[in-house]
Amino acid sequence: MAKLTVTPRTSLVDEPVKIHVSGLAPFKLVTLQASLTDEKGVLFQSRAFYQSSESGEVDLEQAAALGGDYAGVHPMGLFQFLKPEKMFHRLMKRDVMQSPFHVRLDLFSSFHLVSTPCDQPVTSQTVERWHVAPGVQRILIRDGRVRGALFLPPGEGPFPGLIDLFGGVGGLIEFRASLLASRGFAALALAYFGYEDLPEILLEVDLEYFEEAINVLLRHPKVGGPGVGLVSISKGAEIALAMASFLPKIKAVVSINSTHALHGMPLRYRNLHINPIPYKIEYIRFTPLGLMELSNMVNVIHTEESQESILPVEQAEAKILFIVGENDRNYNSKAFAEKAMERMRRHGRKNYGMLCYPGAGHLIEPPGSPFCHHSWSFFFFRPVVWGGEPQSHVAAQEHSWKEIQKFLWQHLHPAGSSRL
Repeated sequence: MAKLTVTPRTSLVDEPVKIHVSGLAPFKLVTLQASLTDEKGVLFQSRAFYQSSESGEVDLEQAAALGGDYAGVHPMGLFQFLKPEKMFHRLMKRDVMQSPFHVRLDLFSSFHLVSTPCDQPVTSQTVERWHVAPGVQRILIRDGRVRGALFLPPGEGPFPGLIDLFGGVGGLIEFRASLLASRGFAALALAYFGYEDLPEILLEVDLEYFEEAINVLLRHPKVGGPGVGLVSISKGAEIALAMASFLPKIKAVVSINSTHALHGMPLRYRNLHINPIPYKIEYIRFTPLGLMELSNMVNVIHTEESQESILPVEQAEAKILFIVGENDRNYNSKAFAEKAMERMRRHGRKNYGMLCYPGAGHLIEPPGSPFCHHSWSFFFFRPVVWGGEPQSHVAAQEHSWKEIQKFLWQHLHPAGSSRL
C-alpha cells in the first residue's frame, strides 16, 4: 500500500517540508502533484515525475525528478514551481493572519499530466503554509499620514525595527514583513500609494512621509533604537537608497534589484527637490507573447544633465546590502548596483556589499514565493516580464533570504548577533 508522508504538516512558508513516498513497487513511475487555490480563487499547480527506488521509495531530498515542472533533485520543487492555471497571475498572500495557504499533495501511480474527474490519486496529504508564526501580533497603523501594518514578535522586546517596502504594485503588501516578524524583527509593512487615503498613483516621492514612518516605528515601546533597517525591492529599493542618503536614522538597507538614481517622479524633502531621470517609454519592448520588457526603459547610461538625479549614497551611514538578479528583465540591476558602489568607493566609503545571482530575475522574494517569470502589472495594465531561470531563481531566493536575516541581525541587533 503506497504511503505519502509529509512533515511538518504545518509550517511557515520559508521552512522546508520533507516529502517521502513508500510502499511502491520497485522502479515504479509515479507522479507527485501540488495544488493550491489562492485568495482570488486561482488554481496553482505543479507536478513532477519520479521513479521509485529498488525498495519502492521516493525521497524528495535525494531522488531526482525525471521531468515535469522541474528536473533533478529539488526537495521543495513542488512548492517552488507552482504555476497559475490562469495566465499572468502571481501568487501573493494578502491576508497573512487569518488563514494559511492549503497545499494539497497528490500521488498518482503512473504518468499523470492532465487532471480529469476520472483521475483519482492513490493517496493525498494537505499541508498548511503560514506567512506568520504563532504569537506574532499585527497592528494596523493609521498614525498621522502613515499607513501600514506593524508586525511584532511574541515577547516583551525590544525588537530591532525595520520597514518593508515593495515597488510599483502599490497598496499594502504584508507577507514579507510578517515573515520577518516571525524571525524576530518588529517589521512595518509600509504603504506609500494606492492604499486608503494615500495617493492613488505615485507622482512624487515625499521623503518626509517616510521619515514620519520611521518615527512612528521608533515610538513603539517594543521597538529598539536608535535606528531602523529597510528591506526593499524595485521602486521601493530606490526609495530606500534615498532614505539612507538623507535620513540619519537608517542603519541597514537591503536593496533588492534597485536603480541608483531617481527615475520617473521627483523627490521632495523639506527644502530639497530632486528632478528624476524620465522613464524612456519609447524603449519598452514586447516579446512574441506580447509581454512588456522594461529593462531598456530605465537606462544605466546618463547624460550630464541627469547627474543631479543620481542618489548621493556616499552620504549614507547605513550598511547597504545590494541583492542583484543578473537575469532581471525589469532593470539592469547589476549595473545600477555597481554604479552605486563605485560612487561610494570614490568617496572612501566601505559600508556596502553585493550578492549577485546569475540566472535570478527581478522578483527575488522569500522562499515561500514560487518562481514568477512574468505577471500582470497594474501600473502598465499589461503583463510584464520579470525574468529569471527557474532553478537558478529559486536557489537565489533560498540563499538570499538567509543572508538578509544575517545582515539585519548583524547591523540592527545591539549585540550584532545572528539568530540563524
